[in-house]
Amino acid sequence: MVHTVVVHLYTQPGKESEMKKVLITASQTYSKDKGTLAWFVMQNEKDSTAWCIVERYENKDDVKTHAANPFFKTFPKLVGPLLDPKRPTQILRHNELDADADVRAKL
Repeated sequence: MVHTVVVHLYTQPGKESEMKKVLITASQTYSKDKGTLAWFVMQNEKDSTAWCIVERYENKDDVKTHAANPFFKTFPKLVGPLLDPKRPTQILRHNELDADADVRAKL
């Protein structure tokens, strides 16, 4: 079952360019990990200090591979000073539904 992690985080105003570089580097790094299906980064179109990361893994255990990547220890040191302390980071974990399953809602 595909396991997805969604992270919402916020930079301090004026730190957007630095955050963009860190998140792109993270995406390029983590996307190569075994078991990682995708590692997307997005910037809010109205609030340039708001970011979303969508991490998709083949299964929940592949998050351990992600955490074992050497960049995983570096990432908080790069991101931490850029975060807005007034706006907490939110981490959500989901198991994706099998949309290919032969299940139909009554319409």
